[in-house]
Amino acid sequence: MLSLTTVIAFTAVAVGMVLTPGPNMAYLVSRSICQGRLAGLISLIGVVTGFVIYMLLAAFGITALLFAVPYAYDALRIAGAAYLAWMAWQALKPGGRSPFEVRALKPDSVGRLYGMGLFTSLLNPKIAALYLSLLPQFVDHSGPVLGQTLQLGLIQILVSAFFNACFVVMAGTISAFLAGRPLWTTIQRWMMGTVLMGLAARMALDSARR
Repeated sequence: MLSLTTVIAFTAVAVGMVLTPGPNMAYLVSRSICQGRLAGLISLIGVVTGFVIYMLLAAFGITALLFAVPYAYDALRIAGAAYLAWMAWQALKPGGRSPFEVRALKPDSVGRLYGMGLFTSLLNPKIAALYLSLLPQFVDHSGPVLGQTLQLGLIQILVSAFFNACFVVMAGTISAFLAGRPLWTTIQRWMMGTVLMGLAARMALDSARR
């Protein structure tokens, strides 16, 4: 079982990741504004399905890798730190675009909404990197690696589903609020970028757990 400290730390990372603008959030928000909240929620089910697929593949792959390669943990730790630093730069770089800037999307059927959500998720490298690089940082090697990885993956999925559902339901209101207040968008980007950069530095300097 995961310790409470590990659960809190990983939940904080998962929240930081889901609040960082990316293709999933941009698609869900635009879909909700253009076709309604129900369409956004159906698309979200497809996105979450992609999370589950990635999580299962990563859980079994990470388990095998950590047992087979002695220095795999350090390699993944460094990769995870580099990825968080890249995410921080994406949030802080000049000209960053808010996901609440609506893209025009034509109405689609329920099946297509689900399918588009699924493919948007599967084609998002942010999710693959999250599972492959970040999950191992929170695994205690003295315990069951597979079980811990599955638990961490479930936490990430629940956090992402909750926040994205909130964005879908409130997309129109948030978009209208931010449209006339660009300062709020800038503040959000800098807050998330700073948090992610701090996590990247901590992960890069942290030694592997035994």
